[in-house]
Amino acid sequence: MRITKNPTRAALSVLMVSLLLVACGDKPEAMISSAKDYLAKNDSKAAVIQIKNALQKSPDMPEARFLLGKTLLESGDVAGAETELRKALALNFPQDQTLPLLATALLAQGQAKKLTYEFGKTILTDKTAQAALQTSLSSAYAAQGQAESAQASLDAALVASPDYAPAKLIQARQKGGQRDFDGALAIANEVISKNPQSFEAWKLKGDLLRYAKNQPTEALAAYRKSVEIKPDFLTGQAAAVTLLLQQGDLPEAASQIEQLRKIAPNIPQTKFLEANLAYQQKNLPAARELVQQVLRTAPNSVQGMQLAGAIELQLNSPVQAEVYLNKALQATPNLPLARRLLVMTYLRSGQATKALETLKPGLAGDNVDPGLYAVAGEVYLQNNDVKKAEEYFTKATQQDPQNARNRTSLALTHLISGQVDNAFGELNNIAASDTGTTADLALISAHLRRQELDKALKAIDALEKKQADKPLAANLRGRVLLAKRDVPGARKSFERALQIDPLFFPAVASLAGLDLVDKKPQDAKARFDAVLAKDPKNGQALLAQAELAGRTGAGKNEVGKLIANAVSANPTEAAPRLLLIDFHLRNKDVKLATSAAQDAVATLPNSPELLDALGRTQLAASEFNQAIASFNKLAGMQPLSPQPYLRLADVHMANKDKASAAVALRKALEIKPDLQQAQRGTILLDMDGNNISGALATSKTMQKQGPKDAVGYVLEGDINASQKNWEAAASAYQTGLKQTSSAELAVKLHSVLLVAGKAAEAERFAITWQREQPKDAIFLLYLGDGAIARQDYTSAERYYTRVTQLQPNNGMAFNNLAWVTARLHKDNAIALAEKANTLVPNQPAFMDTLAVLLSDKGDYAKALEVQTKVVTLQPDNPVFKLSLAKIHIKGGRRDLAKVQLDQLAKLGDKFTGQKEVAELLKSF
Repeated sequence: MRITKNPTRAALSVLMVSLLLVACGDKPEAMISSAKDYLAKNDSKAAVIQIKNALQKSPDMPEARFLLGKTLLESGDVAGAETELRKALALNFPQDQTLPLLATALLAQGQAKKLTYEFGKTILTDKTAQAALQTSLSSAYAAQGQAESAQASLDAALVASPDYAPAKLIQARQKGGQRDFDGALAIANEVISKNPQSFEAWKLKGDLLRYAKNQPTEALAAYRKSVEIKPDFLTGQAAAVTLLLQQGDLPEAASQIEQLRKIAPNIPQTKFLEANLAYQQKNLPAARELVQQVLRTAPNSVQGMQLAGAIELQLNSPVQAEVYLNKALQATPNLPLARRLLVMTYLRSGQATKALETLKPGLAGDNVDPGLYAVAGEVYLQNNDVKKAEEYFTKATQQDPQNARNRTSLALTHLISGQVDNAFGELNNIAASDTGTTADLALISAHLRRQELDKALKAIDALEKKQADKPLAANLRGRVLLAKRDVPGARKSFERALQIDPLFFPAVASLAGLDLVDKKPQDAKARFDAVLAKDPKNGQALLAQAELAGRTGAGKNEVGKLIANAVSANPTEAAPRLLLIDFHLRNKDVKLATSAAQDAVATLPNSPELLDALGRTQLAASEFNQAIASFNKLAGMQPLSPQPYLRLADVHMANKDKASAAVALRKALEIKPDLQQAQRGTILLDMDGNNISGALATSKTMQKQGPKDAVGYVLEGDINASQKNWEAAASAYQTGLKQTSSAELAVKLHSVLLVAGKAAEAERFAITWQREQPKDAIFLLYLGDGAIARQDYTSAERYYTRVTQLQPNNGMAFNNLAWVTARLHKDNAIALAEKANTLVPNQPAFMDTLAVLLSDKGDYAKALEVQTKVVTLQPDNPVFKLSLAKIHIKGGRRDLAKVQLDQLAKLGDKFTGQKEVAELLKSF
């Protein structure tokens, strides 16, 4: 490595610096003189060394204390500056020089009350010093909401020194606050004309030009002038960067941030701007890491929380986004972007009621965020208030008449409200007049929802004319043709999409899906291989290969190897690594999971998801201390996330440390008071400790937080049911059903009525519920299961048949119906079981049903083939081994059956079916 051209000269330079720093070792006055020379050259680090050397020799030098305080203040160490300036005052250094700086240090620390209490009545003899002190006092009074005192101090500053720039700038800001922007700009220009080096005046001028005059180019020039005068003026640097980011000039913003990084690389403001740049560059993992650094240093940063919420929303982490945005809004209720993002978060997570509650304060008052109108339309639409939705979509369109998205939303509202012809006419007009595709896609979606497949195809034709060189239209056409059962036409369209873009993966996946329906898995594999031949590191294709292998019965080693290939091809991507870790955990290969997680964290140490995965593998391995360390580190990495505390609660519970688990859950609820997972955990701990009243109180709190959410009522009922308080349980479920039509509440109420001996009431409720909720498949499945338990197979068949009619793709319903049909000795049982397995391939429970039915029909070879695959998929499941033994017995292979039964007998109490095993063994 090349270190320097002249090592001797470098060594001499270091020696000369060392000699300078220790020169005049016995003369503190000389050291102070040297420090002043360094300060004149803007070398504050060397100056501080000389001052500290002087203070080691003479700790009571007033001037040394003053200079050290002044230097620390200028370098941003305001707490250290306060300490040294107070020492200078105690040593009788002149107040005129010391107090203005001390006032600045106090103000910078947010100690406004302390400043006014200590120095509110102080009078300095030097007029400039008096003006400086009174200006700081004015800001301190204003921070406390004492407007009259603030104005009096400002007037006193201007009396002491009429041209004192900082006071004049406060005067300018006051005029700006009164919307006298011309007057404010005139004062800023006046200050600049008398003091061209006033960087703060240039910054204020930039703000006025940017916000009041809408002159971003001139504003940027003013900001850059401020940092030209004072390169370490962080506020000016930040203003320039922020403006460049808002203009979308990312290269210039990056260049400006690089200047800022040289001056102050580690302060929260720099990290925040870096995070903002990464967010706009769509480098979301980097943005997340940078904003977490901001929040670790400044956990109450409102802008930091707002940006963190936006990032989490983009990363599809709505729970975490909600936490950040809620805290930002609590700190600053008038933050329009945070409110809009929080409303969007609730919409995305299906919490329409919460979205409406959050939206309403933003629509009150005169200064409504224009960007909120379109969001308001969506909120009211999800809350089934079409009239209000139309009102706000109309306002959004009026704000931005050329915005095709807003116009499209309005047209869709008309469609929902029944104005069908007008709505489709509007969508057609927008699609025809707009070069974008928003209206085209909305029109296609609307036709598809109405099952107007031919009209959807016509709309796709229009889309294809706009995007002849893109595969989207061809892919959509393929999906519509599939809906029309035109499989050859669909294939042709998907292949057309791939002619346009051979790496367009949705079309590849669709064709592979058709191959699997045709029972040609090798053709499906060949499609993924073709993608990989062109793009060997294509993560989607690599993972699709692994999924295909799993679906076609490949062993776990082969599937694991394929996922590992995706990791090797894309080592810096978290998603394949997470998939590999979770794959090993699902297969209970804890060592492999831990190894994969450790390797992942070593490669991507700043990934919260991978650190979380490492903690989960350590928990699975019962390495509780390591898991606690990982989740504590995760909590430090994400200080406003409840998730690490939920994980810690899991670890403590596994380690039987219930007190620590309760503490972790409380911390999670401090961050997010309505976090249901933490509330459920708290209830379980209370129940375990026989604190029934505490558990009930939590369920009541949940009901208040979400009155239309079933979970609070379900939990209240369950708590009472656990105490065999059937009346109270039924009452809770009934109260919940008055708030929301929940299938879970209906099932719970029916079951508790039966347990309480109120069969007639339960039957009346079941009849009423089915009449009012005829499409509730969950309740029908529940009734079918109950009928099986009573051996009422005829009723069970009726319930399951209704489910299959409501949900033709419900594999469980077909599986259960197959089993019941066989008990009724009907011929179509095997066909129904095969249907279940077609809908949900490689599901061991469904395959087991099919194998047993085939065996009952005497098809030993086919039954054995299916059940052997079942046992391969779940080799540790004794129920499936017992089925295999029975199939062997029916097939006349008692020797093979004995092998299975002997293995099951060795399990002892670990297998509850030992009685049946023993009975079968007696026959050998």
